Amino acid sequence: MDSLIAASARALAAGDAIGALKRVALRDDPPALALRGIAMAQLGEHPRARELLRRAARGFGAHEELARARCVVAEAEVALAMRDIGGSPRPLAAAAATLEAHADRANALQARLIAMRRLLLLGRLDEAAAALAPLDTRDLPPALTAVAELAAAEIALRSLRTGPAQAALARAHEAADRARVPALQAEVAEARAALDRPAARRLLADGEQALRLDEVAALLGSGALVVDACRHGLRAGDAWRPLARRPVLFALARALAEAWPRDIDRDALIARAFRTRHPDETHRARLRVEIGRLRALVAELAAIEATPQGFVLRPHDAREVVVLAPPIDGELGSVVALLADGAPWSTSALALALGASQRTVQRALVDLEGAGRVRSIGRARARRWLSPPLAGFTTLLLLPAALPIE
Repeated sequence: MDSLIAASARALAAGDAIGALKRVALRDDPPALALRGIAMAQLGEHPRARELLRRAARGFGAHEELARARCVVAEAEVALAMRDIGGSPRPLAAAAATLEAHADRANALQARLIAMRRLLLLGRLDEAAAALAPLDTRDLPPALTAVAELAAAEIALRSLRTGPAQAALARAHEAADRARVPALQAEVAEARAALDRPAARRLLADGEQALRLDEVAALLGSGALVVDACRHGLRAGDAWRPLARRPVLFALARALAEAWPRDIDRDALIARAFRTRHPDETHRARLRVEIGRLRALVAELAAIEATPQGFVLRPHDAREVVVLAPPIDGELGSVVALLADGAPWSTSALALALGASQRTVQRALVDLEGAGRVRSIGRARARRWLSPPLAGFTTLLLLPAALPIE
C-alpha cells in the first residue's frame, strides 16, 4: 500500500472525506477507486459512490478476493443508505465469510452489522436480534462498536425495553466519542433524544396526555386493557391481540374503548367502522356479526355487552381501559415514520418494509404529497421520496413490526 492510499484510508476512518479525496481524486487504480467511492458515500453522493465501488471491484484481480469482498461490503452499506433493500443478501454473506477466512475481523463484523441493519429496516426485529446476539465487538475500532450498540439500542427501543436501550446508548455514546466521527456522534445524540420525546398520546375524557417511551412501557405493563392505535392491537398484561390485519374489528374496539365506561350508540359504531353516515338494516346486521367476532377475540380480556342504545366494553378484573394513540393522526403513519429518517426511499423499498403492495404505497404517497407532507425527487425508476424530519416527537412505535420481543 502506497503512502497516499494509506493516508486517504486514515482520513476516511476519521470521517474526513474531503481530506481523503484530496489524496486520491485523480487516480483510477482499484484501491483509489474504492477509497473515492467510500469518500463520495460519506459526502452523500450515493449513486456516484456505488459506481466507483463497482469499478474498483472489477479492477481487482482474481487473486485479490479480499479486496473485492471489502468493495462488496462498502457497496452494501451504500445500498442501505440509499434504502435499496430489495436485493439478495447472499453476496454480502459471502463477502463476510471471505473476510473472516482472511482474518479481517473488523470488516467481517461490518458486513454482519449491515445485514442486521437491513433486517431492522424491514421490521424483522426477531431476526435482527438473533443476528446481533453472536457478534463480538470487543477489541474493535470504536466506530464499529458504536454502530453495534446503536443497533442494539434500536431493537430495545422498538421492543419498548427502555432500560437496555439506555444502557446500549450510553455505550454507543462512549464509543462514538472515542471514534471522534462527527456524523456518528450526531446519530447517537439523535437516538438518545428519542427517549425524551413524546412517542404516543393517551386519550382522556377531557383531552390527551403525551407519553414518552418509558411511560408507554409502564402503561403497557400496568395491567390495564390498552387499545394500542400505534400498533393496532389490544394488550392486557402479557396478553396481546393483534388487529393490524382486521381494521374493522380494531375500529370497533377503539370506539368502545374511547366511550368506556359508558356505552356507545350503534349508529356511531357503524359510522366509525363502516364509514357511512346513512346506516340501514344491512349495516346493523353486519355490525352484529363484527361485534360477535370481536367479542370472541377478546373474551379472555373483556366482555362486550349489548345495551338498549348500543354496546359497552366490560374489562375483566376491574381493569382500566386506556386508548393509546399515535403521535400523529391519520392512517399513513407507518409511511410517514419510515420517511422521517430523512433518507430518500423508493416506492419499492417502502412497499417491502411495510409488507404492502407498491400500488398501495403509491396511493399513500400521492395523498401525503397532496397534503404537503412528502416530496419526490427524480423520475421514473430513479424517483425517491423524502419527508422533512419530524421534530418534537418520535415515530418509533409507528415503524413496521414495532412489537415487543418476548
